[in-house]
Amino acid sequence: MQANYVQRLRLIFSKGGAARFISHLDLARTLERALNRAKIPVAYTQGFNRRPRMQMATALPLGYTSEYELADVLLTEKMEPAQVQPQLMAKMAPGIEILSVTDVPVSGASLQSLTQSSTYMATPLEPVDFEQLQTKIAEILAAERVERTRERRGKKKVYDLRPLILNLAANLDEQGQVQIEMNLCLAPSKTGRPDEVLLALGFDPLDVRVHRMGMVLAEEVKK
Repeated sequence: MQANYVQRLRLIFSKGGAARFISHLDLARTLERALNRAKIPVAYTQGFNRRPRMQMATALPLGYTSEYELADVLLTEKMEPAQVQPQLMAKMAPGIEILSVTDVPVSGASLQSLTQSSTYMATPLEPVDFEQLQTKIAEILAAERVERTRERRGKKKVYDLRPLILNLAANLDEQGQVQIEMNLCLAPSKTGRPDEVLLALGFDPLDVRVHRMGMVLAEEVKK
């Protein structure tokens, strides 16, 4: 079947405010509605249940904010990326800001297969003993293995969190607020979760604000 798309655009967008409570599925629907209202010529799949040809890099847990989310959109007609950004922002829901729009190869690898790592900033909402936190971070980084248990569909699985932590550090901002920066693996089937790192540090993840700062993608091989 002949492809019904001629261009692939990559959106970098932020998610904050009330949008932090939008689920991953609802976020995809929000983007789809904004694209349609902005009259962006999005390509759709064929068949009875037509869906927009749109890919998102990775799901952001509910309640997290982000300054670096990624989505690829396939178009049936070519558009200038500089035109798409303001046109889309004019119809976007509150809390989501399109930061940039760029052209990427139509036949390139999927975003999900390209993600390598993600950086987060975690801010505890309650007072923290900074020295004890630094000690705990040093222990985790020095450990050969950090066992955690994940539960999925009623089944529990023990796994090693340590190789999924690429970097982990704590610092104090100008107001003396403790901030925990974590760079975690985000490769396919090797995903480090901020909530699991926080639990390993002794925090209740619900008592910490988590903000995604960036993602690293593998370089696509040029053919």
